[in-house]
Amino acid sequence: MSNVLSTSVSGLLAFQQALDVTSNNISNAATPGYSVENVNFTPQPGQATSSGYIGSGVQVQSITRSYDELLAGQVRSSQSSYSSFNTYATQAAQVDNMLSDSTTGLTASLQAFVNAVQTVANSPSSTANRQVLLSQAQALTQQMQNYGSQLGTYESGVESQIQSNVTQINTLASGIANLNQQIAEGLAATGQTPNTLMDQRDLDIDQLSQYVTVNTATQADGSMNVYIGNGQALVTGGSSQQLVATPSPYNASQNDIGIVSGANTADITSNISGGSLGGLLAVRSQVIQPAENSLGQFSVGLATIVNQAQASGMDLTGATGQPMFAVGGVTTTPASTNTGTATVTVTRNNLSALTTDDYKLQLSGGAWQLTDQTTGAAVPMTGAGTAASPFQAAGISIVVGGGAAAAGDSFLIQPTAGATAGLSVLLTSPSQIAAASSIQTTAAAANTGTGVASSSAITAPATYVPGTYTISFPTSPTQYQVTNSAGTVVASGTYTSGTPITFPGAQVTLSGAPAVGDTFTVGAASSSNTGDNSNAFAMIDALNASTMNGGTTSLTNVANNLVSQVGVLTQQAQSNASAQKAVNQSATDTRNNLSGVNLDQEAAKMVQYQQAYQACAQLIQTSTTMFNSLLSAITNG
Repeated sequence: MSNVLSTSVSGLLAFQQALDVTSNNISNAATPGYSVENVNFTPQPGQATSSGYIGSGVQVQSITRSYDELLAGQVRSSQSSYSSFNTYATQAAQVDNMLSDSTTGLTASLQAFVNAVQTVANSPSSTANRQVLLSQAQALTQQMQNYGSQLGTYESGVESQIQSNVTQINTLASGIANLNQQIAEGLAATGQTPNTLMDQRDLDIDQLSQYVTVNTATQADGSMNVYIGNGQALVTGGSSQQLVATPSPYNASQNDIGIVSGANTADITSNISGGSLGGLLAVRSQVIQPAENSLGQFSVGLATIVNQAQASGMDLTGATGQPMFAVGGVTTTPASTNTGTATVTVTRNNLSALTTDDYKLQLSGGAWQLTDQTTGAAVPMTGAGTAASPFQAAGISIVVGGGAAAAGDSFLIQPTAGATAGLSVLLTSPSQIAAASSIQTTAAAANTGTGVASSSAITAPATYVPGTYTISFPTSPTQYQVTNSAGTVVASGTYTSGTPITFPGAQVTLSGAPAVGDTFTVGAASSSNTGDNSNAFAMIDALNASTMNGGTTSLTNVANNLVSQVGVLTQQAQSNASAQKAVNQSATDTRNNLSGVNLDQEAAKMVQYQQAYQACAQLIQTSTTMFNSLLSAITNG
């Protein structure tokens, strides 16, 4: 009877604990991060008898949670990817919407300006048309400055979010380290896992994966080490490292990411990936800053091409055209860590060679070295870096002056980043628009053919030598030659009606059929030629000519390429975010199927444990009845 009683009591106590666990599961059915707990029963040691071993009841060996580290890792990985792509897409969409707007976008604004030039070309004497062109130039510069200002606002917002993300990561890391310590202490004291603490730790790590890619490793004492980036330890046992948002050595308003280890802080910006922090860093380096540089390249191209066209033409007063646009200069920033006193002055000198990349000029091994910040490749330089012989590379001219530089001193050179902020219109009067060519072509009176000059233009003021040139057809109506005033042939070729005849710095378009012996004289235009439209058409041609990116891209295509590139990056991020959201949902569902509370299952367990509990209670009552019957029999006997 004692065996019946003790066995029944063990069952009663075990099923009472099981009911407690089931009750706790049901109560936490909607608790985020809760993992359903399971009661693990084990039989108590049997008692030996002559008939064999008789069981002595049951005990609860452990209460464990339903958890799979592989499934948890899949949830965190997909969550990190989704958060990164979603953050990237959200930020990039702002830039995309700004640049691609059908009325205020970059290509629409440029086209409005080109259309205004075309209108002047169609009617060069019209003051009203010239005023419209001047107004469109001002509208374009204002729109460009608005783009630059808006990008600055977006970048400031990104920097603010980076700081906020770092704060959240540090808070979670400290919480995880504290939970690690409690879990290790609890496991050591009881030998049983503190499930609630482990659930809370997993929830914190899940939240951490929203900010940055996370990898974990469980230790023998129950603690979990957490790694970010390329294996940088964020949490080790009961201690955590702190991230810091440190000012960039070249731009105090831009945050780099460092990890503090004792008295040292290591820069891990390039190692951060995934999560909203990785998405913010990526959109800053892949969308916002490249867009600023590309807009700057566009601004430089616009000012250079139009100003060169102006210099090639004659305005309504008969004067040589003046520059239409001013543009911001090259931005050169010394590193905050420099110890020398050298200074660097940089100017642009070649539009075709100009890129949208930034460069670092650094004194290393006693020599200055230039590195492309986008590709990391070394950029060859010519020259000595002096005022008399500047360094020449990538469309820029570099002069190192001031005092002596110390080894390791460096300067960030941004050829185009600051150009847009300085873009402005210099012309103040419609009459200053140089629509007419400063040269004109006149057919000789003795010509017998039908050839006529339709346009004349200086295409490169820097290389054009003013003077009188003669286009002649000495031996064939389809073969021409161009001679200067000294009689030297400077160009020759096959004539095709309507195809420009080019010679150093200029071009003339003839149409019709010249005869052998016909000549055309090219010289300075008279002040009465202000109604000519040749230079306006030459300006349009220059805007559409491949004069940028090594002679492969026109200004129009620079604008189109920027809009397209940002659009593609935005669409890719949006597609990736949608895909990763589905992956994350699938992984979360799979984990929840294992770890989540199933109320139907818990109800069934509750009925099972309740019936077992009641049966054990009945056995206890039976053992009491048997014991009383035995006592009564002994007493009466």
